[in-house]
Amino acid sequence: MQKPPQRLLMGPGPSSVEPRVLAAMSQPTLGHLDPAFLAMMDSIASMLRQAFRTKNPLTLTISGTGTAGMEAAVTNIVEPSDRVVVCVAGYFGARIADMVRRVGGDPILVEVPWGRPVPPDDIEKVLASTAGPIKAVALVHAETSTGIMQPLDDAIRLAHARDALVIVDAVTSLGGIPLDVDGAGGGEGIDVCYSGSQKCLGGPPGLAPITVGPRAHAALRKRKNPPVSFALDLRLLEAYWGPERTYHHTAPSNSYYGLAEALELLLAEGLESRFARHRATHERLALGAAGLGLDFLAEPEHRLPVLNALRIPDGVDEKGVRARLLAEHNIEIGGGLGPLAGQIWRVGLMGGSAREENVARLLTALRIILGAGRMSRPTRPS
Repeated sequence: MQKPPQRLLMGPGPSSVEPRVLAAMSQPTLGHLDPAFLAMMDSIASMLRQAFRTKNPLTLTISGTGTAGMEAAVTNIVEPSDRVVVCVAGYFGARIADMVRRVGGDPILVEVPWGRPVPPDDIEKVLASTAGPIKAVALVHAETSTGIMQPLDDAIRLAHARDALVIVDAVTSLGGIPLDVDGAGGGEGIDVCYSGSQKCLGGPPGLAPITVGPRAHAALRKRKNPPVSFALDLRLLEAYWGPERTYHHTAPSNSYYGLAEALELLLAEGLESRFARHRATHERLALGAAGLGLDFLAEPEHRLPVLNALRIPDGVDEKGVRARLLAEHNIEIGGGLGPLAGQIWRVGLMGGSAREENVARLLTALRIILGAGRMSRPTRPS
């Protein structure tokens, strides 16, 4: 096997993984029904409840990426013809809407220009103008494509007033910014919330924590037909994670070891301390970016500290800068998606990457590459 290079991961994910987590993943592989492994699963579920700030019994990890968590939430909650209000403020809100369509649901979009959160008033207008039952309202807490943070409390209250469930994408927020599954919306709570292991949790890619509240749990039991996905069926996964220990699939045990170690590190640091660390590194980046003449896409009150969308100055070859960061400095950052392609850099400050020394290293590299006259786009020959 060719040895992979040592990169500083400061893109939209994955984030850099701590040595302790990598070491945990090198431990002996166990079978998915081994008593020692089942005990670890119980420990992971307990630590996830603390990270999500929930008491939900149905809290587990899906063997799949954050996209699998998204699909599990949609596939299990949404049945054919169900109407779902989907807040679209970027790429991942649009992906939720696509998944709703794929399972036969009817997505009703609340759209805003990329770089802004969806205002509660817009959600309220759509809910008020939609007759009949609404199964759920779906929001992306931290929109990775734009670097904006979506407020949740008003949307939760509005959704529950219409007897709709609330689905929240916390792939980029869990463990990095405040998230209170049980306390959100003035204590009304989030009904389904999913995340990914590879971002602010600081674990390896490939796992999707998810928690399901009592309203959503009741909806699972009332389904007319099982979800179209066997692998993502939460009732079947509940039987595997619960006292029955019913076989469902071969869990990737070594990845689970890594997540367990990452969660132990998170809880040892403390959630509030971890949030403060992510905020401090964001502020350090913001100060340095201003010194380089770089602006943010989002306004200050909506900026996501763990994923920073920086506007690319006119005349700068954005792909060339990213290529040089990787080749010359071993630093990875991301480019824009969709309509923001070529317009922004996405700088992740998540998990083990969220260190002030890493920000200093990135800013120094950008200062070298951009230089006094900046790195211009190649010009076409006349």
